[in-house]
Amino acid sequence: MELLKKDLQSTDRTSSNANSMRQLLDFLVELNARKIFYRLSCDNDEALMVEIAVPGERWEIEFYAEGEVEVEIFDHSSGVKGGEKAKAALNELFARFSE
Repeated sequence: MELLKKDLQSTDRTSSNANSMRQLLDFLVELNARKIFYRLSCDNDEALMVEIAVPGERWEIEFYAEGEVEVEIFDHSSGVKGGEKAKAALNELFARFSE
């Protein structure tokens, strides 16, 4: 068991996955703190999705194993956002819909 543990820790993929998981967990903590309801789902093998329904909008935030985050907002201006645009979109979510 120790050998397997060492092998896993030595790969870049494992490190990336751990960072992705930390990023996802930090996001969920933030949603909980701001009392924004969410649902988790998994539609593909490489990402977990956080689904959020707020007045007039539906958000889908995907956290990929390699660390990428994509935000898709379904409203009158639907679109996919990644990178810095995704961060800005998530800040907007918190600013507009926190209790």
